[in-house]
Amino acid sequence: MRTTITLLLLALLLTGCNSVKRNQKFLAQGDYDAVIELALKKLQKDPNGKNSEAHVAFLEEAFKSVVEEDQRRIAFLKKENQPSNTREIYYTYCDLGKRQEAIRPLLSLIDTDIQLKDYSAEILASKRNFADYLFNEGNKYLSRNSIQDARKAYGFFSDLKNLQPDYFQVDEKLDEAHFQGTDFVFVKLNNQSNQIIPFRLERELLDFNTYGLDDFWTEYHTQKEQGIYYNFGIDVNFDEITISPERISEKEYLRKKTIKDGWEYVLDRYGNVVKDSLGNDIKVDKFITVTAKVTYTEQTKATRVGGNVVYRDLNSNRIMNRHPLGTEFIFENIFARYRGDERALTQEDMQFSRNDFFPFPSNQQMVLDAGTEMKARLKEILQQNKLY
Repeated sequence: MRTTITLLLLALLLTGCNSVKRNQKFLAQGDYDAVIELALKKLQKDPNGKNSEAHVAFLEEAFKSVVEEDQRRIAFLKKENQPSNTREIYYTYCDLGKRQEAIRPLLSLIDTDIQLKDYSAEILASKRNFADYLFNEGNKYLSRNSIQDARKAYGFFSDLKNLQPDYFQVDEKLDEAHFQGTDFVFVKLNNQSNQIIPFRLERELLDFNTYGLDDFWTEYHTQKEQGIYYNFGIDVNFDEITISPERISEKEYLRKKTIKDGWEYVLDRYGNVVKDSLGNDIKVDKFITVTAKVTYTEQTKATRVGGNVVYRDLNSNRIMNRHPLGTEFIFENIFARYRGDERALTQEDMQFSRNDFFPFPSNQQMVLDAGTEMKARLKEILQQNKLY
């Protein structure tokens, strides 16, 4: 039988069939599933086609070879008797089953010696063994009481959840592993500036939900909670809040401009209107000089908020890093008033004359406005120094 198949394939190779050549190459490389996939594709398209016998032959040879290979591997893994082998054993049985299900619809359409086997019992048994292994490994790592081991435990329990969602206690174990594997960070705001920080600014600076620090293994707390051991600390320190006095300064400018102001007749020395060659009266533009005094008023008030952000390792009580945190906010309002002829004003004068005096912001509002920039800087620091 094998000699017949070999002769058939050789004949088809000589005819230059591309798909046959590819399958021959895959067979030689031991890529049996690629052979099966290509043969199935061709046979599903035309089970009685010109080269169907060759594709059936390839399918039979590749299927037999890969089944023998998988069964030898399973036998070895079982003999080795390592708990971690349960993963490969389970997935190899799954491959055996899936491969058969892909072939099954074609069996009634082609003439083949392929015999299918029911692997459901082996798949279920190996799945139970694999699930028990994942649960036991997760518990082993969880019992070591370290953050990194808890994260490894979470990986095992997560695999178990995907494999068998209803496995006993898997959800509780996932929660426990996540809790033990999380770095809890205590964030504290310290005011050493001798000035009162507005409550709204303090609340906004400590609202860590707005900083885009999404990290599965890190939680930031601004209030300590019972039963939680904090690994890291972040101190947001204010050591300077200065506010300048409200200042009003004035500058006065004289504007002078020569402008066109209508027209007038050209007169001769006798006071008569001069005429052109056509007898029309000659007119010329009339220019005048206009003036105005412009007073510019500038209102200014400034605040500076300075400090730093300190990262601490609370386990060793040492400073890990320190970053400057400071900003300045300046309130400025400029308006203009004039006396004299409006036509003497510049375009800029006209623009500022539409402005008016504006009440100075309170000290609290100045600090809040500076805090907007400070929050942006704090966000930048936090995102560049994530704790994983």
